[in-house]
Amino acid sequence: MKNIILTTCMLLISTNILAAAGDIKSEAIKDRDTRMEWWREARFGMFVHWGLYSIPAGKWEEKEFKKGGVEWIQSKAAISADVYEAELIPQFKPKAEFAEEWARIAKTAGCRYLVFTSKHHEGFALHDSKLTTFDAKDTCGRDLFKEIVDATRAEGLKVGAYHSVIDWHHPDAYTGGEFKLPFVRGTTNKGRDNAKYVDYLHGQTKEIMSNYGPIDIVWWDYSSGQCRGESWRAKELISMVRELQPQIVMNNRLYRSPEAGWPNKHDWSEGFSIDPQYGDFCTPEQKIPPNGVEGVDWETCMTMNTTWGYNQFDHKWKSPETLVHNLVDVVSKGGNYLLNIGPKADGSIPKESIERMEAIGNWMNINGDAIYETNASPFGKPAWGRYTKKPGKIYAHVFLWPKGGKLIVPSGDIVVSKAYLLADRKQSALPIQQTEKSLTITLPAEAPDLTASVIVIEHKHDN
Repeated sequence: MKNIILTTCMLLISTNILAAAGDIKSEAIKDRDTRMEWWREARFGMFVHWGLYSIPAGKWEEKEFKKGGVEWIQSKAAISADVYEAELIPQFKPKAEFAEEWARIAKTAGCRYLVFTSKHHEGFALHDSKLTTFDAKDTCGRDLFKEIVDATRAEGLKVGAYHSVIDWHHPDAYTGGEFKLPFVRGTTNKGRDNAKYVDYLHGQTKEIMSNYGPIDIVWWDYSSGQCRGESWRAKELISMVRELQPQIVMNNRLYRSPEAGWPNKHDWSEGFSIDPQYGDFCTPEQKIPPNGVEGVDWETCMTMNTTWGYNQFDHKWKSPETLVHNLVDVVSKGGNYLLNIGPKADGSIPKESIERMEAIGNWMNINGDAIYETNASPFGKPAWGRYTKKPGKIYAHVFLWPKGGKLIVPSGDIVVSKAYLLADRKQSALPIQQTEKSLTITLPAEAPDLTASVIVIEHKHDN
């Protein structure tokens, strides 16, 4: 009898433990959904790569780097940390109100958030750090992190900080070799104690998360090879960030190598978990996943030309039309689009970037309702464009206007009540004919927007 009672008690305890664990997991997912709500609705953000690497702008001594990541010039040109600092610090003279210009152009383009490089791989910190003199405050007398954050908030945008977990300036930070990290040629791990650097990484992160008010996004970079996850004491780092900034969202690059999101990689969510301890979204880089990333929040980050930082030699600019189509394509697959600008050494934005952001903004002023707060397409990818949707509405983004004046879309089991051009503020109904399998919409002879015209399809219930 005692054995039966003991067994019953143990079963009850086990059941309660499992139930509690399930409740904890459910609560964690619920908390994450609450934190992610604004991010999922925003759909469009501006990335900014700016630091000391913006000064050489792709040229070191007589060597020119005409394409690719010129923010890696210290590595590409094999520049030692002391030479890099001595050469570039005296030339770092940001103009007044550069941050206001960034925030204005992001707002003009229709972005809902701005992510900037608080510290890239070169190790130079834009915030006022008490842990180093290799920062903006000690070199140019200004807390540039604060200037950027204040300007971004003033435009009503969410604030994101990119922060590199590798550092070519810190004397104890691991370089490449067996750790497969990007490194500066000529450096070695001899005499380095990476544990001291990781303390420094945590310390600088704590400064950022403690001293500048709400930070909405932290965008980690870079994990690779053996150096990922607990190489950075990642669980402790994430826990500290969440304690200081409870509403923050972050990518998963502390755990997942960015190569998993680069070209020719098919598993775009490798290493990703919905468990908040590993991050909130994954980050395919320079590519849009063919079918999105099912069941996972994701964000494509992409340059306007071929490089992230400013490169005086890179004139291979994507057209405004391509950038709008990329934005629509990403959102139609359930993702966010983080589009990069690379300011010049003084912080000014190249005119080519301004022109493209303004063009996107002109399109968003008319068609933003078909981007913000929308979800992935219910119908796949038509040859003529893409779809997005909201409750009760499907948006047909038409890149190629049909010559016959008829747009045929699947209708599934929805009951369509009206179709009209989003550009038509009067919402004049377009002629429609619905069958069990399709909806035919009669369009005007000419597209209202040659880049992408949007037709709103209202229906009585969601598919």
